[in-house]
Amino acid sequence: MQKRISTQVGLQILHRNKICHPNFNFHHLTMNIDFENITSIPKLVKDFLGKKLDGFQNKVFDLENFKNQIAEKQNSFSDEKREVLFNTIFSQNQEEQLSPKQLEFLFSLKENNTFTITTGHQLNLFTGPVFFVYKILQTIKTSEFLKSNFPNHNFVPIFWMATEDHDFEEIDHFKTREHYYEIKGNSGGDVGNIKIEDQYFIQEFEKEFKDNLYGTELILWIKNAYKKGNSHTQAIRYLVNQLFAEYGLLTIDGNSKELKSQVKDIFRKELLSNQLFETTKTQREFLEKEYHKVQVNPREINLFYLSETRNRIEKINDEYQILDTDLQFSEEEILNELENHPEKFSPNAVLRPAYQESVLPNLAYVGGNAEIMYWIELKDHFDSINLPFPILVPRNSMLFLEEKTIRKIENSGLKIENFFENFAEVMNQKILENNELKLLLNSKEKELISSFSELKNKASETEKTFFNLVEAEETRQLKSFNRMQKRLLKAEKIKQSEKFDQMQSLFLKVHPGGNWQERVFNFSVFYADFGKQWIDDCYQKMNVEKSELIISPI
Repeated sequence: MQKRISTQVGLQILHRNKICHPNFNFHHLTMNIDFENITSIPKLVKDFLGKKLDGFQNKVFDLENFKNQIAEKQNSFSDEKREVLFNTIFSQNQEEQLSPKQLEFLFSLKENNTFTITTGHQLNLFTGPVFFVYKILQTIKTSEFLKSNFPNHNFVPIFWMATEDHDFEEIDHFKTREHYYEIKGNSGGDVGNIKIEDQYFIQEFEKEFKDNLYGTELILWIKNAYKKGNSHTQAIRYLVNQLFAEYGLLTIDGNSKELKSQVKDIFRKELLSNQLFETTKTQREFLEKEYHKVQVNPREINLFYLSETRNRIEKINDEYQILDTDLQFSEEEILNELENHPEKFSPNAVLRPAYQESVLPNLAYVGGNAEIMYWIELKDHFDSINLPFPILVPRNSMLFLEEKTIRKIENSGLKIENFFENFAEVMNQKILENNELKLLLNSKEKELISSFSELKNKASETEKTFFNLVEAEETRQLKSFNRMQKRLLKAEKIKQSEKFDQMQSLFLKVHPGGNWQERVFNFSVFYADFGKQWIDDCYQKMNVEKSELIISPI
């Protein structure tokens, strides 16, 4: 067996010779950090994962929980719904050449021992940030993990495309190491139906990647996906199939009359009795009290109306107004509209979960922390409409670092974990590490506190104003110590400016633009050099049983 190539020299040889080493991989030196040990992971997510959140212990990733979820979903999902689901996915993917595994999974949806594992995302330009890839891979691997543990059942990975979102500015761009790419388009309507006209970004993309090992493949994909006349739905479906067809992933577009016909009762309750808003009140009040945050506040009516644009429905003086339009309906009229044209009604982010879980034989949803937090708001709503609430899976995060960056981190005396703590405090501690003056100040401050403690004990035996004088003097002198410590830190930052700048530079290598790498760079940054092997490596590293940050050299 040939030796693995893992150094920068090896990478340069690979690029120069335009070949992919058959044994090249990134498995060595991988490090995982549990979400529990990452400062920025929300406490609500940590409590959910730690089974500390009342009412959700049976909705955490656990084989016993999945066993129960299978039974619950099997009893509630009809053969009729399976037929509609099969026909919808089959029809929506007519333009795509589905892989044998995709076809196998698609036809298995007709069987009552088949279930889905789902993730979803917006239709970001060329998939947007790279975590788009990670959440899909975790969905696929979760399906395979469940198949190995429940061999008498089938598990199909599903990608739910958020085609009905109307905020085009949220999805019209992506970023690489070198460039920020953007596409023009008319906002206001559902983004999935916006047609591609602007192709300038493709020319710039081609210039950036034409010399990379897998650049030609990326350029071909972006040209095929975003050819003039294609919709953004077509573009993302094409790209998802290029990346994940061999894994059997199926895409679904919720903007479907057949699917929405199955949830008319949910939409009707939303219009008539503000069902979601009312049933989530208790949980929202709990989250506000315990966690000081509600991720998404539902509206009284969580539906949009689709015409040329996508506009909120609001009830004003017994009339249903379609905001920012001249359209309005009486109660009878809007219920008739729902009955005859359910495709014109579009759920918002907090109603979409109930829609999704109604039309899929779904067991679990894989999502980011923000998604998981708003799903947690919704359990009582699911109970009120007799819909099984899914198991929630906070997706894994991934970080790829060049080996020279890892070496610099090691040489700086820092640990990779430090970059996911309060890094300003980490740097301050490092700058003052073993500083004799800092140690002396700390020592003298302790002596001061001890002396004043003794003085206050004695002063408490005399007149109160004298005790207050002693206490005020202690406060004044401690403030002086605090000022000296701040000035010392400032002086040491100047004295050790090279070390301080190096630590800041390393932080930006780990957090480009001050953000997590996966939320900044597009997948093309990594795919350009390693191709499908990088996808497979991400897949292999995924640990579906835990939510963690996976750090690898590249």
